[in-house]
Amino acid sequence: MTSSESIASQPGRRVQGVTLVVPAYDEEDGIEGVVRRLSGLELGVPVELLVVEDGSTDGTRGVLTRLEGEFPGLRVIVHGVNRGYGAALKTGFAAARYDVVVITDADATYPEDRIVDLLARIDDGAEMAVGARTGANVHVPLVRRPAKAALRKLASYLAGTRIPDLNSGLRAFRRELVMQYRPILPDGFSFTTTITLASLTNGHRVDYVSID
Repeated sequence: MTSSESIASQPGRRVQGVTLVVPAYDEEDGIEGVVRRLSGLELGVPVELLVVEDGSTDGTRGVLTRLEGEFPGLRVIVHGVNRGYGAALKTGFAAARYDVVVITDADATYPEDRIVDLLARIDDGAEMAVGARTGANVHVPLVRRPAKAALRKLASYLAGTRIPDLNSGLRAFRRELVMQYRPILPDGFSFTTTITLASLTNGHRVDYVSID
């Protein structure tokens, strides 16, 4: 039995706890609101909030230090220098206490209240659940649309299945899925693209939840 089969052959394992991982770089204006909203989520299981402060040059670290004193469930890991979005996520996955990890951004881009819907897909047997930006209130700048569409079409062709959103930053994972592919995952923004293609081309179950 391959490692991917060993994971996929256990559908419906109930989520026992969740680590919320937020990579943060120069987000002093947005990180407090994100921490407060995530700390207020009721997910029905134990939750830890892990922020990876990725060598910020503004006041992000100071804001997080203050918030750690206010929120006992918040844990902050600091990179001494900026190492990249993917590197911050890999640090988060390595340090996560629970076997289900949710990632989201530090700039309030994504609807945190939809995390419960992603976790429902993990409960149902998905190894990764993606918040796909396909809702009616999604805004993508016109200048970016052609490139994003072309990349998504190419990735769908390579994966042999339609990919509604290739690089969404709101996702839930079985932690072991990411750790399995950690050696090939990049330190930059292509982390999400790479884990998506690795999962789909190796037979892992990936579900999509439409979000705004």
